[in-house]
Parts: sequence; structure tokens; C-alpha cells
Amino acid sequence: MIVRFGFVAMSVLLENASPSRTMTYASFLKLADREAALRRLERITEENLHNALRVLRHAVTHDVRVYRLSSKIIPLTTHEALAGWDPYGSDDVRAAFAKLGAFVTDNGIRASFHPDHFCVLSTPRPEVLASSIRDLHYHTDMLEAMGLDERAKCNIHVGGAYGDKVTSGERFIRQFAAIEGKLRNRITLENDDKTFNVLETLEIAEKSGVPMVLDIHHHAVNDGGIGERTLMDELWPRIVATWSSENGRLRLTGQTGAGDSESEWVLPPKVHASSPKSEKDPRGHADHVEAGTLLRFLRGAAAGCSKLDVMLEAKRKDEALFRLMEGLRDAERSGEGVRILDAASIEVAE
Repeated sequence: MIVRFGFVAMSVLLENASPSRTMTYASFLKLADREAALRRLERITEENLHNALRVLRHAVTHDVRVYRLSSKIIPLTTHEALAGWDPYGSDDVRAAFAKLGAFVTDNGIRASFHPDHFCVLSTPRPEVLASSIRDLHYHTDMLEAMGLDERAKCNIHVGGAYGDKVTSGERFIRQFAAIEGKLRNRITLENDDKTFNVLETLEIAEKSGVPMVLDIHHHAVNDGGIGERTLMDELWPRIVATWSSENGRLRLTGQTGAGDSESEWVLPPKVHASSPKSEKDPRGHADHVEAGTLLRFLRGAAAGCSKLDVMLEAKRKDEALFRLMEGLRDAERSGEGVRILDAASIEVAE
């Protein structure tokens, strides 16, 4: 199995390269001229896009082709007081989005977003649902501004249980089915660390017709009584099958990259990996990722999958990826069934 590793949004190794600079609404109001304040938001957006491009150039230099974009590229765009503002009205902003998207496409980068926990499609409250749909539009609009097709996804959780997990899961399926197709086709669904476990999330993903992202750390702290053998022997093949279905849909709609038309995986399955911060805080993410635990999972996953992308959710971002690769080089030298392919990918034997 070929495994590619990626990291989330920020680089801890580049200076002054945050793609997430923002402005509070209080600061926005302090600027007496509304048009001047909006121009300021546009300049921050351009700066965030410029820095995202810097981070991606750094990533590609180190063979990283899996990357999660910051959700904070455009400040305040979903704030109700800015309704009617078109953040894409500026030629400079449109050009910056197009430049970033061209780099992603030209370098074969798998780009994604992860809308925050306020994006909740299981909610019983109409106003929260409307806000969640606005947030999905915001992320989808950015992907479209970059010229990225439906291989670029927005990963979300099922949401809250609201005292009745079964009913909330059914409500998610119903409300998800009712949103626009262009939003549905961007979604992947991930198990969470407190509420919807792997099996529950998988069943909802299957019924909703979307791919599932397995978070192995979340599973460790919210396993729902599902042991390792059940996960790998019974559930992992079903998770992979959700990606097989998505690959079939992408081929039918012509959304394949150069040379991908004959590939089994136009879009390989994806998992999230992180290590617990401490025994007292097992849900928190550590600075780095423990290589041995991850490698154990990858060996099991290799039995049913030829390609896999792994998003590392470690606090130290790119530094954590490079340290993980050092640990995997040690595993290669020790004959543990690992072959290093480049600075950010490996081959794992079953």
C-alpha cells in the first residue's frame, strides 16, 4: 500500500506565513468608512492566500501532496452583518484564488477543508441548519474560486446527538439529502471523539452516499465497544467501499486528473491520525505522532487498500510530519515492512 502524509494549514517551520490572519467585527466597526473596511478585509484575504501558497510551495519541496487549507482565508465573510458583501468582487482576490488553485492542480495536491464544529447538519434548529449550509457554501465557493473540482472535499462530523442519537442520525440523513448537490458532492464524513463512533458514522455515510474519513485517534477514545479486529476485518472494508463508490462517481462526471482515468483510485481513501496529548487529556492532540501506533494501523489497512492518504492532525504541523518520517526510516532499517518512497510517502507491506 502506498501511503502519502499531509498536514493541516499552518507551517511551524516558515516564518510569517499564516494563512489565517483575521479581523474581529469590533475592529471592522472601528473603521468609520465601511468601504475602506471591506477593502481591508480583501487585503487580508489576499495575504492569507499568498501565505497559503508559500506553505504549499514549502510542502511540495518536501514531497507533501496532501494538505488541508485553512477555513479562515476570508475574514468575517459569514458574519450576518456583512451579508451582501461579495468577497470575490476584487480582481486581485479572484486572481489570488486562481493562482493558489493552479498550484494545487499543477502539483497534484489533494486539498481539502474541515469546516468547524458549528457546521452541524444533525441539528433540530432551523437557524443552526441555515448557518451550517451558509458555511458549506463559503467553503465550496472558495474551492470553486480556486478552480478545483469535486475531488477537493469538505470534511465534517455528523454533529450532536441532542439527547437521541438515532433520531439525530436520521435527521442528518434527511437534512443532508435536502441540500444542494454541489454541496453534497463536496462532503466527507468523519467519526468524532465523543458522540458518533465509527460504526454509527459509517452507517450514516453509506445511507447518505458520501465517503467516510476514519479518524483513528477519535476511534481510540470513542470506540463504541468496537475492537481492533472488528474495525479492520469488518468496518475498514466498508469504509474503503465508500471511497470506491465516490471514485466511480468522479469517473462518471469526468473529474479525473492527468493519468488517473485507468487508476483504481482517482481519490484514495483518507484517514486522520494523531496521538493523545497525555493520559489526563487523551482526546487532545499531541505535538507529534507516534510512529509505532500508526504503523500498526497501516499494516492492517494495507490488506484491503492499495493507496491511502493520511492527514496528520498534530500540533506541530509540518514538523510533526518530518519527525514521523524519521521514525518510519528507523522502521525501514529495522525491517518492519516499510519502504521510504520520498520525504512524505511510504510503501507498507501487509
